[in-house]
Amino acid sequence: MLKRLIYRLGSEPKLSLKRFLRGLALFVLAVVFIAIGYYSHYSLQIIGLVILAIALFCAAWGYLGIFANRFSQVLDRKNSRPEEDPDLWK
Repeated sequence: MLKRLIYRLGSEPKLSLKRFLRGLALFVLAVVFIAIGYYSHYSLQIIGLVILAIALFCAAWGYLGIFANRFSQVLDRKNSRPEEDPDLWK
């Protein structure tokens, strides 16, 4: 069941990269709102915190997809190996 979830999450690495980069861009936007809110009205900081929560979710979802893609490649490589390791010194 876990292996199937990993394969499903990692099936589209380009989409996962887009999600991660969108989350990163939203993170930068949130930091800008928080910094502007520090010097002006505090409600901008609240908006920045809301955007920050969304940004962290998007970036984490994208990173999880990227990680699942890499991990599924490791699982595939492990399954395709022969049972006995070849002797490299022969």
